[in-house]
Amino acid sequence: MLRFDDLQLFVRAAEHGSLSAAARLLDLSPAVASAALKRLEAQLGARLLARSTRSLRLTAEGEGFLAHARAALTSLDEGRRLLARERDEISGVLQLSAPSDFGRNVLLPWLDELQREHPLLNVRLLLGDRNADLFRQPVDIALRYGAPEDSSLVAVPLCPDNRRVVCASPDYLARHGEPRSVAQLTEHNCLLYRLGSGVHDHWRFYLDGREEDVLVSGDRFCDDADVIRRWAVAGAGIAYKSWLDVAADVRAGRLRVLLGHYRGEAAPLNLLCTHRAQLGKPVQLLGDLLKARCRTVLDEL
Repeated sequence: MLRFDDLQLFVRAAEHGSLSAAARLLDLSPAVASAALKRLEAQLGARLLARSTRSLRLTAEGEGFLAHARAALTSLDEGRRLLARERDEISGVLQLSAPSDFGRNVLLPWLDELQREHPLLNVRLLLGDRNADLFRQPVDIALRYGAPEDSSLVAVPLCPDNRRVVCASPDYLARHGEPRSVAQLTEHNCLLYRLGSGVHDHWRFYLDGREEDVLVSGDRFCDDADVIRRWAVAGAGIAYKSWLDVAADVRAGRLRVLLGHYRGEAAPLNLLCTHRAQLGKPVQLLGDLLKARCRTVLDEL
């Protein structure tokens, strides 16, 4: 098989009319250059360059082969550039699951942005609030609030400082008034979120190093976090939601944050996978994008 560096030496020698000049250009010793040319001629069974101590010229066979050698080098060089572009270009399938509210109302535009920048990337998104079984479901990664229940999973923090906030619509507050303390939440219709068999009706807050708990109640509960947010926006009651989920509604005036002097429960957003080998370039890009976007949203809290 012909060697790339032998072809390169032959072409450079023909262009410069000197084997020693070609050797200097390619950072080869004269002996190595001479051996390379002899090896190429032996493989082709033809003399390519007629050379003496003072001159070098192409033979007839060398003139005929030169065009093919140049074409081969050009083709190989283009192949190398193509491989480099493919390494830099993100493609393949990104399979992930995400919480219903965050996925539908926050994540979707960020995924659109990622695909606009990398049009060869395909996205398969599963939405739902139940913890995805990454060993059974057709997803590679999951975005989830809170610490992973399965300690065998790899967890990559995306927004570790995210917290829950109490919020309600201006319409609800105009009709029912605004709670001024954690205890006063028991006097309001609280929108309850159900995950699995448990209803999240035990709300926890922190103030000056103290923890305050309250058992709330209301006339509505749902296992879809997006429905809880929609009920809150519609004025049906008070919700205790991740800041990432409601920040856009607060900015737009659809919801107001209540009891702002309290710190709500931590709701860190993590990227979960079964093995670090799944943290390929598409996942790393998604993680970097989410960290940056979440940081911007969190700065508004």
